[in-house]
Amino acid sequence: MNQNAESLNKSDIPAPIAEQAVSWLIEMQSGTLEPRRQQAWQLWLNGNPEHQRAWAHIQRVNQRLSGLSSPLAHAAINAPKSSGRRQALKLLLLLGAGSAAGWGLREQAVLQPLLADFHNGIGQRRKIALSDGSQLHLNSASAVDVRFDAQQRLIKLLQGEILLTAADDPRPLLLTTAEGSIRPNMAGSRFDVRQLDGRSQIAVFSGAVQLKPDNFPGPGLQLQASQQVSFGRNSWDAIRPLDASSGAWADGMLVAAHMRLQDFLGELSRYRRGHLNCDAKVADLLISGSYPLADSERILDLLEVALPVRVKRFTRYWVSVEARV
Repeated sequence: MNQNAESLNKSDIPAPIAEQAVSWLIEMQSGTLEPRRQQAWQLWLNGNPEHQRAWAHIQRVNQRLSGLSSPLAHAAINAPKSSGRRQALKLLLLLGAGSAAGWGLREQAVLQPLLADFHNGIGQRRKIALSDGSQLHLNSASAVDVRFDAQQRLIKLLQGEILLTAADDPRPLLLTTAEGSIRPNMAGSRFDVRQLDGRSQIAVFSGAVQLKPDNFPGPGLQLQASQQVSFGRNSWDAIRPLDASSGAWADGMLVAAHMRLQDFLGELSRYRRGHLNCDAKVADLLISGSYPLADSERILDLLEVALPVRVKRFTRYWVSVEARV
């Protein structure tokens, strides 16, 4: 069974089996299993194909907990032996385990990224080969659902940002965001799509795409290579040429060309946990350069070399960039 079919069929895992899988996972995470319990788990796992399917799915959902910022997820991750953690973990895993009620909750904003077909935590980036041959780069704190069937290829951007290279396939390819839809006009079209707060942004590197906001009555906008645009549910802004930072994250770089420091730190904060503050006194300083995303602490150190600022670290997760005195 391919991943897309599996995602569509998660909901038929029987609730009692899902609860058994959760209980085993909680017991394992509470400490090393004694040989007798290890044998009991192995017997349970091998005793029914449904047990194996539930166990595989529950492990995938558990791996995604670290990327969820809600208090419920923090309760699940921290305090391993607390009853609060056990209850939170059980709730989160069961919501993803496949009961009909849990599957319906996929559409809720908090759970969508956790239960997406593909999801990255903060600071993670990866390249994914889709079943049709398309290449999808998934950025930090990003999530997509993928639904391919005999008639169409559908990709739903739930959160964050992707860079997609469309493969040649007779089925139409459609990418949707909260504001509208994007359809590449030719195989090999390569474009970046980012979900902002109430807006979507697209940059086209090669080929061409057709953009249509959800509430726009006409045919939409055709966007050519080397163009980018931001759009809402009713219309789009003026078309702009690509800038230096477009798509650079897929190569592991944060690129700035005379970017305001506050905007630069806003981009950097997407790749690190915690709070990254910019003092108003230095917000309009301009910065240029290419910076490797793999080491955000190093980027912060370089700011003190390039600009008249100091980086004040209250904790690893609470950092402020202020004027140098």
